[in-house]
Amino acid sequence: MAARLPIIFFGHGNPLNALRENVYTAAWTAVGKSIEKPKAILCVSAHWYVPETAVTAMAHPRTIHDFGGFPQELYRVQYPAPGNPTLAQRISQLLAPTPVTTDESWGLDHGTWSVLCHVFPEADVPVVQLSIDETQPPEFHYALGKRLAPLREEGVLVIGSGNLVHNLHTYAWGRHNVQPFDWAVRFETLARELLTNRNDEPLVNYETLGRDAILSAPTPDHYLPLLYVLGASTIDDAISFPVEGFDGGSVSMLCVRFG
Repeated sequence: MAARLPIIFFGHGNPLNALRENVYTAAWTAVGKSIEKPKAILCVSAHWYVPETAVTAMAHPRTIHDFGGFPQELYRVQYPAPGNPTLAQRISQLLAPTPVTTDESWGLDHGTWSVLCHVFPEADVPVVQLSIDETQPPEFHYALGKRLAPLREEGVLVIGSGNLVHNLHTYAWGRHNVQPFDWAVRFETLARELLTNRNDEPLVNYETLGRDAILSAPTPDHYLPLLYVLGASTIDDAISFPVEGFDGGSVSMLCVRFG
């Protein structure tokens, strides 16, 4: 049996991180060097948020530039990792009886490639994406994460890509070295405490945690990838935070690693 791979939640932040060399991208590179090269990667990205559970099943997923208003250099970035239709079938089996759509049109969005271009820059590990069903409550996504846990024993690196705190309405556009908002720091601190203590229930039902939680995750899309990673973790996983910090005052770049 293969060694159990870790599972990781990445705070991906600005898509320009794909081009940048900074403390965040240096840490992502270090994460890639610290783990055994997986047979394949399954990514749950905040940017595939649709009214169904779907999995990419093409042999050659396209690089999706799902954003606007950025420098042309960013639109030229390609991450030509192969897909893995066999893994897509395996994921569908694990998630049964939840119906899973086999997708041939999506590809790899920037929640996936802007991080992986630093973690595995050679793009030589097959990558599959799993969508987030926007019609389902948080406990549904946590439960799906639990069903995906066997992949860790099968050489598949399961990752989530979003941001624990993600409020673009309060983001300090065009400003540098901005101090994070007090509510953002409080919510991240509380979440870290709950993660460290393996107190999953409040994290799943994060909307019950008050005003700080609502401000930190005004929409679910960037928060829910964390629940897939949390669900696939086990009580004996060591937990660490390879990346820390805030961007623009209201986007947490926290990275959470189990195992």
